[in-house]
Amino acid sequence: MRKLSNFNDNTFDIRHRRQAVTMPSHKSFRTKQKLARAQKQNRPIPQWIRLRTGNTIRYNAKRRHWRKTRLGI
Repeated sequence: MRKLSNFNDNTFDIRHRRQAVTMPSHKSFRTKQKLARAQKQNRPIPQWIRLRTGNTIRYNAKRRHWRKTRLGI
């Protein structure tokens, strides 16, 4: 099979990857609190809420993927 691009797969990934945000291993307490809060908020809705609302709320609209959406801290 013929390859369509001149780049190999590694260079394609590197060229189109988002800028990585570095996080120090020694965080301030405030930064750690913000990360913990974001981690707690990032979960699916409980099943009892789906039952209570008659399935009008089906998923967490503010759900965040760790790689796609950054927190901006």
